[in-house]
Amino acid sequence: MTGRSVLVVLYDGVQSLDVTGPVEVFTGACAASGRPDAYRVTTAAPGGGPVRASSGLRLLPDADLADAGPVHTLLVPGGEGTRHRDPALVTRIRDLAGRAERVVSVCTGAFLLAEAGLLSGRRATTHWAHCEALARRHPDVEVVPDPIHVRDGRIATSAGVTAGIDLALALVEEDLGRETALVVARHLVVFLRRPGNQAQFSAQLAAQVAARQPLREVQRWIAEHPEADLSVGELARRAALSPRHFARAFAAEVGVPPGRYVDGVRLEAARRLLEDTEDGVEEIARHCGYGTPEAMRRAFVRALAAPPAEYRRRFRPEPTGGP
Repeated sequence: MTGRSVLVVLYDGVQSLDVTGPVEVFTGACAASGRPDAYRVTTAAPGGGPVRASSGLRLLPDADLADAGPVHTLLVPGGEGTRHRDPALVTRIRDLAGRAERVVSVCTGAFLLAEAGLLSGRRATTHWAHCEALARRHPDVEVVPDPIHVRDGRIATSAGVTAGIDLALALVEEDLGRETALVVARHLVVFLRRPGNQAQFSAQLAAQVAARQPLREVQRWIAEHPEADLSVGELARRAALSPRHFARAFAAEVGVPPGRYVDGVRLEAARRLLEDTEDGVEEIARHCGYGTPEAMRRAFVRALAAPPAEYRRRFRPEPTGGP
């Protein structure tokens, strides 16, 4: 079988990790699969000359983007350079995408795909901080702010920076199988693999910190005691407010209702225990306030599209042999 060609687009102001993360995954898959030609990765930039990444790192492309021919996977990274979208670059991306079997963006590279009309009528994501801007600039795109990557047909978009590694691992698993992707993930010291619909950041980071001290204390209590009675009535009592006043104030200051915040904290706590401990599902469910394993299973399937046992299989690091 002929290897898949991967073309990575470079331009001034590109985010270097958006480039090197996926490149390391694809090239690592060649070694992990025992097939040196599994992927043929090349980089190309307008004019073929060196570009400066947003960090100041100098990158030397393999070719002039104008000379690039048909490729299997076209990868468009993000970076500060996407703020000044070169019409010629956008046009070239559109032309190459028309002949590619798969088109991938990392982080704000989604803006270049959208500018080229490639995301029209599709679901897509980007770095959480830029989702609102993408939706505002391109109302024809269904911007999904939470997932770390989204696949819609032959086009895949990913969230910020390191999410490009997750998306590349997902593509390697699709192309070459789970075992190859797992070897690459271990080599890069990352989990194989965060599911695409996993949230871009934790429940605590996703929510705001309440302005008033009593509500901040309630947030701290929730995080430290996921197994406790976290009903609105009990949380309101801790804040010395009526349940109705508490629910309104919490939603206004934190950005989500108390129940949804509690759900997120419990899910995050359960995920950490599945990844970091050998505790059974029943014990974890009890420790995280679910009451029953079935309640925890429903929460995982609803939020992550995977039951707890499958989540643990995917993300718990493999034990290593001792000396």
